[in-house]
Amino acid sequence: MRRWAVCEAGGCPPAPRHNGSLENWGASPRVRKARMNILDLVKSAFLGLVEGVTEWLPISSTGHMILVDEFVKMDVSDEFWNMFLVVIQLGAILSVCVLYFHQLNPFSPSKGGQGRRATWSLWGKIVVGCIPAAVIGLPLDDFMDEHFHNAYVVAGALIVYGVAFIAIESWRAGRRAELAAERPRGAHFAQDLAEKDANEDFGAIASIDDISYKTALGIGCFQVLSLVPGTSRSGSTIIGGLLLGCTRAVAAEFTFFLAIPVMFGASLLKVVKFLLKGAAMGANEWGIMVVGLVVAFAVSLAAIRWLTGFVRRHDFKAFGWYRIALGIVVLAYFLVVAPALGLA
Repeated sequence: MRRWAVCEAGGCPPAPRHNGSLENWGASPRVRKARMNILDLVKSAFLGLVEGVTEWLPISSTGHMILVDEFVKMDVSDEFWNMFLVVIQLGAILSVCVLYFHQLNPFSPSKGGQGRRATWSLWGKIVVGCIPAAVIGLPLDDFMDEHFHNAYVVAGALIVYGVAFIAIESWRAGRRAELAAERPRGAHFAQDLAEKDANEDFGAIASIDDISYKTALGIGCFQVLSLVPGTSRSGSTIIGGLLLGCTRAVAAEFTFFLAIPVMFGASLLKVVKFLLKGAAMGANEWGIMVVGLVVAFAVSLAAIRWLTGFVRRHDFKAFGWYRIALGIVVLAYFLVVAPALGLA
């Protein structure tokens, strides 16, 4: 099986790169280089698109990167490629900072003393939620890259957590029906509550301010599960939030916030490793990085807005079914298609 590069919660294994047989274009070296640079920028934009969408939806950026990396190769070094797949996530993270700037800014002039204390408390919960990933994830980073970054682990995680999403939402639907049955039914309850409550978001923790430090730590423990490629960082934290009593909207929102320190830290780690290897970026690499970041940022703005609206009206079952389908596609490709085409 070919080696491939993936990225999930800050981990990317080595992967060979190639330039797509540009040497055979029949043009002068300068023209070939210009064409190669433009093509790499287009590929970087496409990767930014994939990152911007899959970073926030609970469908695993790793599973998608496996398939994308099989067909999209850039003429860059292994060291830059591995760093790029992590640092590109900064574009997605910056979109959270922009969309939630007021909520996350304790120095906002429109906030009073109580509002500032609530914001500092939120940041405290975010830090607490990141502790498990820092304590467990940093020591295991290289080990996970070496032993778990393969297509079969990713496909298995996609399917397992897809089933988990469907099972959890089915359990929540049953619980929601029980609560609806306990409500009083008078003349003003003429609307069929069973139908009304079918897609209603519910949970004991209905506001981001209602999350306790204990709950934040619990969600952070679920985030550690994303060390296994294919799990999805957002998927694992959302599952944790749902099981710990959060509404879908609160679980998704806290997931966005947890990503800020986690991905900034992961990006910093990859940049440091890149520099310690004596590597450097040329003009082409800088262009690739900037394009990927900008596209990931722009697409993430739309993806986050869409997801926050979606979860208020729908459950996560659709994502569960999608994960299962993608896991089957990954298995089929690496077990059947790739060997048949001589790519294994």
